[in-house]
Amino acid sequence: MGCLLQAYAAQAGKLSIVIDDVGYRPHEENAVLQMPTAISVAVLPNAPHARLMATRAHSQGREVLIHMPMAPLSKQPLERDTLQPAMSSDEIQRIIRNAVNNVPYAVGMNNHMGSAMTSSLPGMQKVMQALESYRLYFLDSMTIGNSQATRAAAGTGVKVIKRKVFLDDTANEADIRRQFNRAVELARRNGSAIAIGHPRPATVKVLQQMLPSLPADIVLVKPSALLNEPQGNGGGSYVPPPVKPQKPQPKNPFSGGIKQCKVKPPKEKTNAGTALGVIADSIATSPPVTFIKRHWQHWTQTKPQA
Repeated sequence: MGCLLQAYAAQAGKLSIVIDDVGYRPHEENAVLQMPTAISVAVLPNAPHARLMATRAHSQGREVLIHMPMAPLSKQPLERDTLQPAMSSDEIQRIIRNAVNNVPYAVGMNNHMGSAMTSSLPGMQKVMQALESYRLYFLDSMTIGNSQATRAAAGTGVKVIKRKVFLDDTANEADIRRQFNRAVELARRNGSAIAIGHPRPATVKVLQQMLPSLPADIVLVKPSALLNEPQGNGGGSYVPPPVKPQKPQPKNPFSGGIKQCKVKPPKEKTNAGTALGVIADSIATSPPVTFIKRHWQHWTQTKPQA
């Protein structure tokens, strides 16, 4: 039975749900903490209730992330200590160190806003260097399509996973329900999916309604359970683009210069008389003929005995 359950779990679609912006609204956030413990929370490090909510979530066995403010492309009010691409490595190290202290038990980090920051390769490389020292993974909220998070993590020990679905771009319950079903379908089709929501009344209500009826082939997991899953579209470890095979170029016969062929001199012609003379001389000087010549006179002068 145990083997069957393990095989089923391996085949089930894995769905991870992370609730962002935790630390400002204890009432809604406490409702999130009544949901299954696989639901994780991302805590804003400078929120007034950051430490309290991180501690509560951890005590339940939930996964805690730092919801790190990062610079957006648009102009809007920013959290204190929002990471900027132009910041020095020391400044980014200081801000992340304070965030780790303010959000105890964090095992990962994701970005709050951050389109300008996550699209900056130099900026994100500084972030990854800081995260590596704390052994935190990075959940890319994918607020911009050309995020450099995965590339920036190359060469570090930081693992990157990425969000597939935002549950509550609107506060409309029907839209949230539709997005939840989309996350389920992506988890079923691709093997895993990460959905991000917020502790808003409409989101909390939809999750309370839909989580109990989660399809049997979908299992809720923590984000860290997906660190070794294929991410697709740029997630996971960065893989350099494949090198296109070069087409063989036709060899240029003149690439080494033009070489003149050596012309063999014609063989001298030998006439028939000369050839016969050579043959005759060869026969006359051969050992058999020389032997006969040497004994011929002796043979002719010797008389036969009676």
